[in-house]
Amino acid sequence: MSERTCLAIDIGGTKLAVGIVDEDGSLLSRRQVPTPHVMDPDLVYSALATLCGDVVDAAPHAPELIGVGCGGPMDPGGVAVSPLNIPAWRRFPLASRLAASFGLPVFVDNDGKALALGEGWRGAAREIESFMAMVVSTGIGGGIVLNGRLLDGRLGNAGHIGHLVVVPNGRRCACGVRGCLEAEASGTAIAAMTGRPAREAPPATVTRAGELVGHAVASVVTLLDLDLCVVAGSVALGFGEPFFRAAQAGLERETGLSFTEGAKIVPAGLGDAGPLIGAAAVGLLAQRDRVPVS
Repeated sequence: MSERTCLAIDIGGTKLAVGIVDEDGSLLSRRQVPTPHVMDPDLVYSALATLCGDVVDAAPHAPELIGVGCGGPMDPGGVAVSPLNIPAWRRFPLASRLAASFGLPVFVDNDGKALALGEGWRGAAREIESFMAMVVSTGIGGGIVLNGRLLDGRLGNAGHIGHLVVVPNGRRCACGVRGCLEAEASGTAIAAMTGRPAREAPPATVTRAGELVGHAVASVVTLLDLDLCVVAGSVALGFGEPFFRAAQAGLERETGLSFTEGAKIVPAGLGDAGPLIGAAAVGLLAQRDRVPVS
């Protein structure tokens, strides 16, 4: 085990997860709590800071930096975050608050982009130069690595596959548009449509969610000349093989160009540890190109 470690933070609409990850990409410890469903931004942050403090206090070696994966959209570097599934945080100054609380350099990125870094580092996309990673959970996010580099986009929000429209005039999304993938296939959407938690979804709903994910991935595969999409998140991994079979079928049905042949959708290699290892990668790997908040 390396003594140099990162405090890894994964911020989602259902849970806040924190762990210690070493520079070899090993998840040494982790804890999580439910994301508070309140409209006071400081109460949400207090829950996160308390959880971080507990993890740091229990760590054998003090972490040297903080890496964060958080739902978007956000300003570059997490200067202000507005995760759609945490309505209390609108332009919340996450990076500076963490830096002030813990006195460490802080690196923040979108959770889907963080997952892409982690999967390329230690997961199912190791040694792959171009691929996409997705989180299908409470919401749906993504990140893209192209020619060996994580795509940032103009404001750092590249990869928001959850907001591709897959059902024209479909369900209203939290972003305000109708028919986004997140509004049709996320855990939140499935619970709203079925009246029960996503983990209890009937087979037809699982198949539909997979097909819609495949539909969205087909567009990205064709646009960017990719042949791999790795998928994590409690909904996708919880649904398991039926979901991935339907997603692959949807991808194959909606790709027809020669360079898209053989494109695959596979489960993320890091499993449920992916988001935290990805968050650590934001700090341990991406710091070479980014200036921390401190």
